[in-house]
Amino acid sequence: MELYERALAGYEKALGTDHPDTLAIVNNMALVFSNQGQYEKALELYKQVLPRKEKVLGVDHPDTLTTVNNMAFVFDKQGQYAKALQGYERASAGSEKALGADHPDTLRIFNNVASVLDKQGQYEKALEWYKRASAGSEKVLGADHPDTLRIFNNVASVFDKQGQYEKALELYERSLAGMEKVLGADHPDTLATVHNMALVFSNQGQYEKALEFYERALPGREKALGVDHPDTLATVNNMALISHKQGRYEEALELYERVLAGIRKVLRPDHPATLATVNNMAFVFDNQGQYEKALELYQRVLAGKEKALGVDHPDTLTTVNNMAFLFDNQGQYEKALEWYKRALAGIEKALGVDHPHASRIWQ
Repeated sequence: MELYERALAGYEKALGTDHPDTLAIVNNMALVFSNQGQYEKALELYKQVLPRKEKVLGVDHPDTLTTVNNMAFVFDKQGQYAKALQGYERASAGSEKALGADHPDTLRIFNNVASVLDKQGQYEKALEWYKRASAGSEKVLGADHPDTLRIFNNVASVFDKQGQYEKALELYERSLAGMEKVLGADHPDTLATVHNMALVFSNQGQYEKALEFYERALPGREKALGVDHPDTLATVNNMALISHKQGRYEEALELYERVLAGIRKVLRPDHPATLATVNNMAFVFDNQGQYEKALELYQRVLAGKEKALGVDHPDTLTTVNNMAFLFDNQGQYEKALEWYKRALAGIEKALGVDHPHASRIWQ
């Protein structure tokens, strides 16, 4: 960053603040902040750069669209999915017009659009965009190119959320083999695939196997990204979830508290990742019989998720189901049934009647 700041001072003096080379340096500084998880700092710089690029280069110039895409990426990471989708769709349309549908930059943006739709719970729409991106990437870059492998990884993530675990694992294994070969075992993208495979094993109830993969991903992420990076904390969060499911409640709470402390440094209180961790802590309190503590946290989470994700998003419905479980544990059976019915109706609508989550609620 120090070198960028020195370069920026020199470029501003020699070329002016609006010269494309000066703007490129500011854009790169924002990218560094984004990669470090310092999203507010990144956004501040992108907001300075974008109007100047639009003025100097034009709204549809590839460099302008790169900044639009990068801003959308920050909104995506902050959990502001509607803003992210708006930015990605603008970048997608402009890139397709300027560079063509099969250009690698256009295909990366297609992947980004799909990723946001995935996070919004719009899985079928997400798969459409992922398939468009993967077909183009495989054709232009090859099946073992990192960009193609990332898309395979993302498709696998959708299959996991849809409860198609074998399909998900098949794609993850293909992606992992390619990434280890091309990028190396300790590359962040390789570690992301290891983390995702652990998530599938956890969803299948194979907790020991899941822990084995999380324990492989965690030290690599801590080394490559830092201990407080959102991706590192996601692995810690999921390890806590397994400790919780195995009845090791104090260990789970200790890990969740580490996650929450780290998340608060880089993400907003209403970010989906923050809410997910608070939700998980509430579930531990529920299992410990600390119902008032649990209810207080669930109510906070539910309000945040409904606002950020919508009332019918699968993550929102998970909290609805958890509240029903709490009322059930308290012996408030009528209230529990009312909340279970709400969760079931939403899950069946969003994921289908045969999804494993629907089966669990029926039970």
